[in-house]
Amino acid sequence: MTFDSFRVEGFGLPPHEAQTLKEASRRAREFAESPQGWIILLGAYGCGKTHLAAAIANYCLERGQPTLFIVVPDLLDHLRTTFSPHSAASYDERFEAVLTAPLLILDDLGTQQATPWAQEKLYQLFNYRYNARLPTVITSNRPLEEMHPRLRSRMTDPDLCQIYKIRTRDFRGSGHSDQLSSLHLYADKTFESFKPRPELPKEEQHNLKESLSMAKDFARDPQNWLVFLGEHGCGKTHLAAAIANSRLNGGHPVVFKEVPDLLDHLRATYRPQSQVTYDQVFETVRRSPLLLLDDLGTESTTPWAQEKLHQIFNFRYAAKLPTVITMRKTIEEIDPHLASRMLDVSLCTICAILAPGYHNAQLARRSTKRRRRK
Repeated sequence: MTFDSFRVEGFGLPPHEAQTLKEASRRAREFAESPQGWIILLGAYGCGKTHLAAAIANYCLERGQPTLFIVVPDLLDHLRTTFSPHSAASYDERFEAVLTAPLLILDDLGTQQATPWAQEKLYQLFNYRYNARLPTVITSNRPLEEMHPRLRSRMTDPDLCQIYKIRTRDFRGSGHSDQLSSLHLYADKTFESFKPRPELPKEEQHNLKESLSMAKDFARDPQNWLVFLGEHGCGKTHLAAAIANSRLNGGHPVVFKEVPDLLDHLRATYRPQSQVTYDQVFETVRRSPLLLLDDLGTESTTPWAQEKLHQIFNFRYAAKLPTVITMRKTIEEIDPHLASRMLDVSLCTICAILAPGYHNAQLARRSTKRRRRK
């Protein structure tokens, strides 16, 4: 992993995401040329932060500068092994080597078990290097707000630290973000292809036009939550997919998924042959800049499924992340915990589509024509 092998354009990323990679690469190169202070690279799984941290390490090693690169959970494991009677090195020797490394690179901070012992060791490490002003690189997929306050206070000192968040999707070979979203199945669902239905009563025609207008307004500036209610085939999935396609074509990341398929996808990560972990998929969903959940209420209501949906709803509700939901049931028919979030009028707009299902209406018209012929 070097700067030369780092693809600053990613793999088919939209321009705004490619730009964030270029800026991260530039900052990492500048740090490698003259390692001073701390550089902290934040971002989701697979966004390139570990590659850049390793590129810094390899660049410095080539120039003869001693460098220690280690994944944080592995570091803590190494320290624990020194308590074994068979350890070739003492705890003091090993910890001292980490504390005083001329350049220390800590990868994946936040993935360790947050035991009191682990927190104590990390605080000692951070505090020593902070006071000594020793060059340090840190990568993490966790927001700074979730870090232990004593670590966060060291990482947010502007006189010592520069923090850069890489705002891209996972562009590694696994491509779990793209595989997770099923928007490609609805590529033809756009605002232009959403046709009016002149056969409907005027009230229902007007309702459809209002629903289309609300969807377009949301797509221009996604904020808060939008819920489409209506029977099967009334157009609610079309409008949700049109919002997603509009944002995606504008270079904005989205996740579009049918709720039963999403839960199946999460279950599949427990398989030994899964190429992505549960945490990776779950974090992709709940932190997506725009999440579209189709057919809520059609999933099996197992305790596990309810728990996962509660977690997603709670996080996005508290963080006020833009979310679109479609459902056939009325809100009163679903889990009260989920319903309470959607009934908050300060956050959520509910759009009830009155039109009958398109295919049901076609069948009704054909049946009427046959009766008239008889």
